[in-house]
Amino acid sequence: MIRAFLAVEPSQKLRAELAQVQQELKRNIEPEMKGDARISWVRPDKVHLTVKFLGDMDEQMIESLRLALEQAIGRQPKVNLPLERFGGFPRPQSPRVLWIGPSENWEKGAEAKRVTEIHGAIERACEGLNFLREAKPFSPHLTLARVKAGERQVGDALAKSGVLDRPLSLGSLAVESVVLMKSELRPTGSVYTKLWEVKIGE
Repeated sequence: MIRAFLAVEPSQKLRAELAQVQQELKRNIEPEMKGDARISWVRPDKVHLTVKFLGDMDEQMIESLRLALEQAIGRQPKVNLPLERFGGFPRPQSPRVLWIGPSENWEKGAEAKRVTEIHGAIERACEGLNFLREAKPFSPHLTLARVKAGERQVGDALAKSGVLDRPLSLGSLAVESVVLMKSELRPTGSVYTKLWEVKIGE
């Protein structure tokens, strides 16, 4: 058995830009943080767009899943996901996750619909192999940090810094392929290994 997930990987250029964005975010909010607030920043080389968390899966399913995804997304059009704003889950006032993603305007447009269609096709392919369908609607974003303690203090620091109100012009994440990533939990953090990559639109 392996622990695995499906993801879209940023380019090396975008990872370098995300590292700068993280540094800027740190500079803006850490001076405002009070008490025992603790933030764990995701290493830029590990940042990715999670498309579907698969959990524990049988290694014999690896090839079947690749073939199912080739059928599902091989003819879908490629799309770009603009990275235009910071946000916090479950809510910015007391976040457990800090993320970067598209604007609310983009989420209402045609490109967002195409991302939803790609995700839907992946869900159906996975369901055909007995993976459980995700209950929550898909919300495309890149996780920059996880709040380990003091969610309210981090929320206050975000509000005071004003970063959530500032538009970003970082460029976009090219949604051109999906990778199957093996995740191994180690004392030093998760180790990711790419097992295969399926192109979108080919």
